[in-house]
Amino acid sequence: MHHLVEIWFSWVLNWGYPGIILLMAMESSIFPVPSEVVIPPAAFLAAQGHLSFTGVVIAGTVGSYLGSAITYWVSRTLGRPLIIRYGKYFLMSPEKVARAEDWLARYEAGGIFFARLLPVIRHLISIPAGIVRMNFWTFSIMTIAGSAIWCFILALLGSRAFAAQPDLINNPDAMVHFIKSQSLWIVVIVLVFTALYFLMMRLSARKES
Repeated sequence: MHHLVEIWFSWVLNWGYPGIILLMAMESSIFPVPSEVVIPPAAFLAAQGHLSFTGVVIAGTVGSYLGSAITYWVSRTLGRPLIIRYGKYFLMSPEKVARAEDWLARYEAGGIFFARLLPVIRHLISIPAGIVRMNFWTFSIMTIAGSAIWCFILALLGSRAFAAQPDLINNPDAMVHFIKSQSLWIVVIVLVFTALYFLMMRLSARKES
């Protein structure tokens, strides 16, 4: 994994926006590319004047949507049996797929949005969305909105990392650790809002019944 992180880092540093789009597309599909090794180093480059902050966020969002859309249509075309059978070769166990399906069943369209802000779930949620044939336009809107916010957060954390420790650009593992430690409170906030959203949906369902 350390070697892969270094390779992904170099893609961002050498390829710029195309590298960001490619890696974020992979991150939003079945390939386990952490977004923490894509957007933060790109934000470093933006802070140095090589890229723009807005361009990094847009490229990350475009890549996330492309990867999610491709995964959605592949899952919709192949169906659950083939995904379950061959998903293990791409680190997608039946248990992970089942959890993603349960998440989508509970939170519906809002679940897509919140999933884009949470680790692990974010790169799996497109699979159950395709399997259950969720409306593609609803899926697209929620995916773009959630991805844009997540990319903005990571870019902001990357800018803060550059201001605090400019030498992190030469140490991929240290940067990933720094970003994850800084983003923990963000994940907690997202989980709180997700819980409130779920509670609201349950109360609404009771009123309708």
